[in-house]
Amino acid sequence: MPLLVEPALPPGTLRDAAQPRLAADGLVLRSWRRGDAAAVRTAFGCADIQRWHVRRLDTLDEATEWVGQWADGWDAETAASWAVADADDQPLAQVGLRGISLAEGSASVSYWVTPAARGRSVATRSVNALSDWAFHVIGFNRLNVSHSIANAASCRVAERSGYRLEGTLRQAIKHTDGWHDWHIHGRLQTDN
Repeated sequence: MPLLVEPALPPGTLRDAAQPRLAADGLVLRSWRRGDAAAVRTAFGCADIQRWHVRRLDTLDEATEWVGQWADGWDAETAASWAVADADDQPLAQVGLRGISLAEGSASVSYWVTPAARGRSVATRSVNALSDWAFHVIGFNRLNVSHSIANAASCRVAERSGYRLEGTLRQAIKHTDGWHDWHIHGRLQTDN
C-alpha cells in the first residue's frame, strides 16, 4: 500500500554510511567494539543500571552479544548505540537511538553512565552531541526521551539536553518492583 507522504528520511540513510565518531565536549562517542564487553558487563553489574534498564549481563558472552547487536541495528536502521569514551578510550557510558523510524524521522534516545563517571555531565554532553548529529547531519524531525517518573537523574539529563516534558504515560513500563508511570520528553529539530 503506497504512502501518501514522502518518508522523512529515505531508506539507507544510516546503513549506507559508516557509524560516525562524534565529539562530545571532551568525550568521544564511538562504535562499540568486542573489546568493550568486559566494561559493559561491569556497567550492567550496577544496581541502578539494572533497575532502570531492566536487565543484567551475567557472563562475558552475554556482554559480547550485547556489544555485537549494535552493528545489526545500524544496518537494519532500527537502532544505534555509541560507547561514550574518555581520553583513554575506555567506555564511561552509552548513548543511543532506539525505535528509529526513518519514515517518521523519529527515534527514542537512551543512555546510561557507569558509577565512576557520574556527576560529570557525561550523559548530558553525550545526549547533546548525539542530538546535534541526529538533527543537523541526518535530519531527524523528532527525538524522544522516556523514563520512569521515579528516575530523577534521567529526567534531569532530558531537561538539561533541551528535551521538554510533554506528558506522563500511566503504568507504561514494568520494572522489578512493578509498573511505573513514564515521563515523555520531546525535542524537535526546530527547537534548536
